[in-house]
Amino acid sequence: MAKVRARPETNKLFLDFRYKGQRYREQTLLDDIPRNRKQLETLMQRIEAKIILGEFNYREFFPNSPNVAKAEALEERYQQAPAVGIKKGPAIPTFAEFCQQWFTEKSIEWRASHLRNVRSLLDSALLPAFGDQPLNQITKEDLLNFRLQQAAIPGRCGNATLSAKTLNNRMGVLRMIMDEACDRYGFENPYRNIRPLKMKKIHIEPFSLVEVNKILENVRADYRNYYTVRFFTGMRTGEIDGLKWQYIDFERRQILVRETLIAGQTEYTKNNGSQREIPMLGPVYDALMAQRASTGRISPYVFCNSAGEPLDQNNVTKRVWYPLLRYLGLAKRRPYQTRHTAATLFLASGENPEWVARVLGHSSTEMLFKVYSRYIPNLTRMDGSAFENLVGNR
Repeated sequence: MAKVRARPETNKLFLDFRYKGQRYREQTLLDDIPRNRKQLETLMQRIEAKIILGEFNYREFFPNSPNVAKAEALEERYQQAPAVGIKKGPAIPTFAEFCQQWFTEKSIEWRASHLRNVRSLLDSALLPAFGDQPLNQITKEDLLNFRLQQAAIPGRCGNATLSAKTLNNRMGVLRMIMDEACDRYGFENPYRNIRPLKMKKIHIEPFSLVEVNKILENVRADYRNYYTVRFFTGMRTGEIDGLKWQYIDFERRQILVRETLIAGQTEYTKNNGSQREIPMLGPVYDALMAQRASTGRISPYVFCNSAGEPLDQNNVTKRVWYPLLRYLGLAKRRPYQTRHTAATLFLASGENPEWVARVLGHSSTEMLFKVYSRYIPNLTRMDGSAFENLVGNR
């Protein structure tokens, strides 16, 4: 997106924007003060409007800029490009031009965290790959080549490449853009018949109750309440890190899940199904009472640092969680396994799967039977025990 920025070494403002897939920076002699910044932001809005309407003339706005020749050469190449598969209608914009409009229109529909993710994907991958191409000239081969290039990127946590899920998510954004563009400008969609990659089944690694007790007995005292609540509620990481005292109902012994913490900011939960009430079972009530005595007066957040701010999950994981697992000789597992642990303990104790699904924030029991089927006990008659009893009695 177009922005007005300041050079740190001179404190002079400059314009930073994209035109036909190329990035341009136009320097000024204006100091970074509110009046000058407002003036340039007004100019930037005019430029953006001209670009969207296809009426932008680089020389008109920046007659003495060294970028004029580059912009005019790009414009000439764009006008000479063959119009393949175009129906009569409005001029076909470049991928970058359309993305700018599409992203602005979509911004009202998405959560702030999703907006950040899509913006990052556009800037880091999609715009460099397709930015200066007219939309109707992007081919199926271009899309598949892009996926191949993305598949070669090293993954996280030591993985050689990006996972199929990550690739499908990135291609999903690209597909939304192309679907909308084809619908508006009436050309054949090159994304047709490109299927998502098959994803490997993820195997959970929950802790046993013996391991849970061992962890809680040995964890740092200032984090014992935190992990007690994680292990016995199944709350997602963002939900517990963003939990505020206003959502703790000690009278009814309930935790009200209303927000989640993402990138240091609290937002609405993952979806409507995640809005739920979790009972304070087992040691959870006592842990929260003890936590209130510790942080109830210094922060709106139940679990916080010494400054009253939400926990930095990466910091906690590296400095508390992984060292503790190493000390106890337990296999290295992500903190999210505490959620899987709660689910398996609920099910192993014989709790109704529908109740478990509600506590975890699932809209149905489908996820439970798909992920946790081997932990569902005899009560549900899904492990062959009923048949063994029948044969044994005979």
